[in-house]
Parts: sequence; structure tokens; C-alpha cells
Amino acid sequence: MKKGVSVSPSPLNPVKLELALVIIGALLLLALQARLSADPVTQLGWLGGYGITAMCWLVWRTRRVLSRGGAEAPTSDEPR
Repeated sequence: MKKGVSVSPSPLNPVKLELALVIIGALLLLALQARLSADPVTQLGWLGGYGITAMCWLVWRTRRVLSRGGAEAPTSDEPR
């Protein structure tokens, strides 16, 4: 029996899942933006608001995971 190389799960996996959900939500909003409003400025506002909100959410979640010791920065002694 061969032993393969195993990689420990990343503490950022929940944030990666949320990123995937944000991208799916953005694609849905992009597809539905014409039905929400005919005004291009309003459409831009919807998309921009969603993008800024999603960015803030993901930055907050990533910082929260990292501050709880979820991932450690490599030191100079550790190989990169």
C-alpha cells in the first residue's frame, strides 16, 4: 500500500466557501440587474454596493480567522 502526501486542511476553507457563494450571488445579480432597474446608474449602484459589501465581509471573515490563530505566518527558519 502506497502512502501519499497528505495536506492538512486549511483554516481558511470556510472563507473559500463564502467566496464561492459571493461569486455565485454576483453572477445571479448580474443576470437579474436589467429586471431590477432599467437605469444604468441604478444597476451600477446595485453591482457596486454588492461588490463593496462582499469585499468587506470577506476581509472581515479572513481577519477573524487569522486572528484566532487559524493560520500562522512562516518564520525565517521554516521552508517556504
